[in-house]
Amino acid sequence: MNGSSGSQGNNVNGGHKQVQHGSPPILNNGPKHRPLTPMRRCRGVACVATILLTAFTLIVYIAPITTLLVRLFSVHYSRKMTSVLFGMWLSLWPFLFEKINKINVVISGESVPPKKRVLLFANHRTEVDWMYLWDLALRKGHLGYIKYILKSSLMKLPIFSWAFHIFEFIPVERKWEIDEAIIQSKLSTFKDPRDPLWLAVFPEGTDYTEKKCIKSQEYASQHGLPILENVLLPKTKGFICCLQELKSSLDAVYDVTIAYKHRLPDFLDNVYGTDPSEVHIHIRTVELCDIPTSEDEVTDWMIERFRQKDQLLSDFFMQGHFPGEGTGEDISTLECLANFIVIVSLTGTFLYLSLFSSIWFKVYVLVSCAYLTFVTCFSVQPPQLIRSSVAGTTHAKKAL
Repeated sequence: MNGSSGSQGNNVNGGHKQVQHGSPPILNNGPKHRPLTPMRRCRGVACVATILLTAFTLIVYIAPITTLLVRLFSVHYSRKMTSVLFGMWLSLWPFLFEKINKINVVISGESVPPKKRVLLFANHRTEVDWMYLWDLALRKGHLGYIKYILKSSLMKLPIFSWAFHIFEFIPVERKWEIDEAIIQSKLSTFKDPRDPLWLAVFPEGTDYTEKKCIKSQEYASQHGLPILENVLLPKTKGFICCLQELKSSLDAVYDVTIAYKHRLPDFLDNVYGTDPSEVHIHIRTVELCDIPTSEDEVTDWMIERFRQKDQLLSDFFMQGHFPGEGTGEDISTLECLANFIVIVSLTGTFLYLSLFSSIWFKVYVLVSCAYLTFVTCFSVQPPQLIRSSVAGTTHAKKAL
């Protein structure tokens, strides 16, 4: 999903190593963990249909209120309302993964307390890594505040593109001469320390495949970089840009490593619950003062972090787990069910109003769809027209 931009990375100290085209033990060509039965297929289709219907209905009815009307008076409260309401909808995905499809999500590493403003960087094993970061954010109480840098082509997806826009995800072209200005412009609006933010970055820039790994190893061999087996060489310009723009307001930086048993899942595997059997998420906290300041030093530092990730994954494939398991609690079944009932009840109410009530509700739906299509296509965020006295006080204190 991520579209991190930048060069492969600068040289680091280390000898020239011969490329080894070894294959990691977990690939997409293995047998599925669970068979795709007709029951699983029907259940998966029903779950996705429910998620899409609830997404469409909630976005059409609620988004114009929280992202337009409220935003005209306060960007802070607009984001807060949007994050709370649509965070409830996002929690349907962890509910599907963990409670319906019985995927075991194992959190390991450091037991990190919930932080308000976080820059998170992770490896990119498969196309659905970003979805499992929702499971982590849900456990830390910040599900509605997680944001991604994503390929601009994903902004063409029906319904989802509206969601990506109102969540204020950052679409990029994967061309740094274009993307730098886009990232800087977007992040310049996220500097209010009152606004919770979990920004997730995948420095590899693309999901892992054996072919991409061989290409990455050849590049590393030619430039005297570490030969990595389980991850790709990171591209650092996007991460550096995010760090520079947000560093003054960040509470923490998390180094996250993701691994799967027994097969790398794709989107349909997630939907039907055939794979994976387990998702392992390993967390390490990075102190901001430990991150270098110059671009070359950050590049070397990031490559070293990915060398450590590569070793973590090698150990995982040998031992079947990351070190320090058990640092994350399970999500509550009762809370998931209560949240599901609320979302479905709201959707049912809005559908009833659209289909069987006044014609003005139908007009509202049409106007809302037109508004969402316009602001998404042209990447428009309404400005705050009335300056908040709280925000003014905050800026005045920072100036002092």
